[in-house]
This record gives sequence, structure tokens and C-alpha cells, in this order.
Amino acid sequence: MATIPLTVFTSTFNRSELLSRTYESLCFQTFRDFEWLIIDDGSSDDTAERVRGWQAAAPFSIRYIYQRNAGKHRTHNRAIALASGELFAVLDSDDTLVPQAIERLLFHWNSIPGPDRDRFSGITCLCMDERCELVGSTFPSQVVDCRHYELETIHGVTGEKWGCHRTSVLRQFEFPEIPGEKYCPEGIVWNRIARSYLMRHVNEPLRIYYRHSGSMTAWPAGTLMNNPRYARLYYRECLDLPAGSSWRYKRTINYVRYSLHAGVPLWDALSDSPGLLLTVAAAPVAFARYLCDVWQRKDSAVPKNPMGRPLTGDRSAF
Repeated sequence: MATIPLTVFTSTFNRSELLSRTYESLCFQTFRDFEWLIIDDGSSDDTAERVRGWQAAAPFSIRYIYQRNAGKHRTHNRAIALASGELFAVLDSDDTLVPQAIERLLFHWNSIPGPDRDRFSGITCLCMDERCELVGSTFPSQVVDCRHYELETIHGVTGEKWGCHRTSVLRQFEFPEIPGEKYCPEGIVWNRIARSYLMRHVNEPLRIYYRHSGSMTAWPAGTLMNNPRYARLYYRECLDLPAGSSWRYKRTINYVRYSLHAGVPLWDALSDSPGLLLTVAAAPVAFARYLCDVWQRKDSAVPKNPMGRPLTGDRSAF
């Protein structure tokens, strides 16, 4: 049973220096009745030693768990089972929060009338980069209550966002675990949750999203190529969402594209699609992109770091 308002969860892999920055931002929080749950996904650096020092000094609870490398989505499933917070926020090991972030998340959650909260999964807010510039677009009004996927399909919102979910809801929607693959797009879970719950979206930047050369966003398509069955599953489930034809066409291209990377015959991909005509129309473009991927894989070093960024929407690099 949840005993504290919020669990902040961080999955990390050989990022002790960057994790120090995340820790410092949590120390500056104006609200400190939260726990920081760190799951170390097989680091070989000094992460464990640093965390032990923080546990002795931090003004909040820190729990640290080490496991063999398995991928961020598997650490997420484990963290959900262990979390003590009523709400659960994922904070990447290279990002930070503004000092009022946790206080404001809880404020916005508590602003939803008690009888209505069962209809909501959580709160979503904006992100800014290290230059204090907004990442992506804002929401269409100061407060928007809608389903997660409607941000794109109806409102045209783009870019990184951040927030929290009710822990009890997340326990109903674990990440699927596909043997041999270590990156699962987070959008799979967020879209599944959105079929049953609303999110409250607020135009307030609370997370600082750092852009750096070590991130796997350098070639996100390469990440998906290394985990094609997850990519195929994500785009296939997108095709079941209510959306306009243009939105569906772009995702159909990627559904066929990553089906080919997963070794699924083209005809099987076509027959499994909910819109056969749209899929047939998208197939030539998808096949061309697949061939470009194969060429680029031969010509480039595909990133192998399992700590990839979440897939939050359709990006031109995909």
C-alpha cells in the first residue's frame, strides 16, 4: 500500500557522473516527502559507491537496487512493483527537475476534485532544455484533460513531456517483455493506459531535458532497428487508435518498415494491418525506408546503449 505521495524512479546504466546532476536537482526540491528509487541496470562504473554516499546524506529516502542488464522497460516493471508512492514519476538518469517540480506535480494532481480522480491516470507537464527553451510545443490551453494519444491525433502537440501516473494504474499496465530485445517504446504503455484513463496536461515546464551527444536520440531509428519487434508492436497498436488518415499513414509506413526488420514477411504485415488499402499504399515507402536503414546500418555504428530515450511521438528521424 502506498505510504508516501510520490516515487521518483530512475533507471541507470554507467552514468554515475550524470546521475550526480539528477541527485543534486532532487536535493533542491521544495517538497521532500518522496522516495528516489534507483534501479541500476548492470553498471560497471562507480554508481553503487556514489549512491551509498547519497543515501547517508540525502534529505529524502533513496532506495538502490542492482540487477543484470535487462533494459529500461524491465527495470520499470520492477520499480512499479516496489514503489511506495501513490504517484510514480520516471526521471531519466541524465535529466533534472526545477526546484518546484514535485511540489507542483502534487498541486496539479490535488487540484482534480476527489470524486473525479478515478478517471485520471496522472499529470503531464512541459519540458525545457538546458538553455531554458521549451522542448516541443505547448498544450492548447493552460489545462487540458484528454487521453494521451489525443495530444497528437487531435491537438497536434509535439516534443518531450514529463509527469507522473498513479502507481495503482501502472501496475495494471506492465511493459511487455520480448526476449532478446532491450528497448521498448514507452508509448506502448501510455497508449494502452489512455484507452481507460484521462491525463491532466498543464502548461508548466518542470523537467529539464538535456541534449547531449551520448544520447541515443542521435539515431533513434537505429535503436528501433535493434529492437524491431517492439517497434512493430508500437506502430501496430497505433493503427488501432482513432486518428486522421495522415497520422495513420505515417505510422503505417513505420509498422511495415519495422515488420520487415523483425523478419515478418510483407504479406503477413499487410494481412495483420487493420487498414489493408492504406497499408498497401504505404508499403512502397516503407520498403524504401527499410532499404535505407539496411544501408545506414552497414555504414554507421548503430548505438547499443540500452538506456534509450522513450518514444513519445512520431519524429522525422523515424
